[in-house]
Amino acid sequence: MSPPVLLLHGLATSAHRTWGETGWLDLLADAGRSTIAPNLPGHGGAPGLEDWSTLEDHVESLLPDSPVDAVGFSLGARILLVLASRSPERFGRLVVAGVGANLFRDRADSSGVDSSGADLAQQLAETGDDRTPLVHHFDQLAASSGTDPEAVRALLGRRHTPLIDADLAVLGPKVLVVLGTADFAGPADPLMERLPGARLVELRGVDHFATPKAMGFLDAGLRHLGVD
Repeated sequence: MSPPVLLLHGLATSAHRTWGETGWLDLLADAGRSTIAPNLPGHGGAPGLEDWSTLEDHVESLLPDSPVDAVGFSLGARILLVLASRSPERFGRLVVAGVGANLFRDRADSSGVDSSGADLAQQLAETGDDRTPLVHHFDQLAASSGTDPEAVRALLGRRHTPLIDADLAVLGPKVLVVLGTADFAGPADPLMERLPGARLVELRGVDHFATPKAMGFLDAGLRHLGVD
């Protein structure tokens, strides 16, 4: 029997927006795969956390006792890599999208955004026309997905769990990395170097926020999970 599939969305959105509207949940169900697709704390109407440093522990508490396959985008992909490096025996095949060199940059924040999380959090707390397009986009994502803006600010401002020293090598053969060539999270090279045996699929001309809707992500991800 195939394992369930855990799906973790990115910052400021929801499970429905990322996995429901794009067809992932329906196609996995049609293939007979059960899914675990939670809204991350503070997202999609879910309650937040008192201590945001426990985010990975919170997600880990949602896992069944038996191993799962898993798909993550951006913040969700970072969480998967943290959890799988801690307990590789709990994970089968992994698909991580919207992450790459950003995971190892000194100023990368927990969202996967290649910028100072504290700076973005401050901009989100401000009003006016001088905010960057990226900040406006996060605002729009949060508003359209029932996400608490305070949760977005908290996650942008928190010190992320470092991956620079994580033992990712053991995961390599299990992992598919999907990254758009126009994604600010790239390039993929530093991540691929730490995942020997992993496979990379590049989405030509696709940027970070277009990745969840990209058919190349869906097709490659489902194939990696063994769903034809």
